[in-house]
Amino acid sequence: MNIARVSKNLVLGLAVLLASSAFASNANKGSLQLSDAASIGGTQLKAGDYEVKWDGDGANVQLSVLKGKKVVATVPAHMIDLPNKAAGDSAVVKKNADGTESVAEIRFGGKNKALAIGNDSSANYGSTR
Repeated sequence: MNIARVSKNLVLGLAVLLASSAFASNANKGSLQLSDAASIGGTQLKAGDYEVKWDGDGANVQLSVLKGKKVVATVPAHMIDLPNKAAGDSAVVKKNADGTESVAEIRFGGKNKALAIGNDSSANYGSTR
């Protein structure tokens, strides 16, 4: 009887551990939709849908942009606080001096945190898409 109780508790504990690790891995990913071509960390991205994942728990993270299962860009980024929750997933782009556009920030719907691209937290933000 004691073995059955220990086995039951072990299975329950394992289920909680697996569920929490699955939740944690989902916390560090999101989506990015670009309606027009834009660069991110020097890599030109075509208009389309991308997945973003980041490594790191603090303010400074390493961001990977994926198209399907292929990593198309990797850049430093940092988490920033937004004054309000974002209404939907969006990319904040800035117009560069040469007329091209770069992704400056990625916002996630329903979240009050965003990813600012690069090492400089005082980026010159442009339009939201």
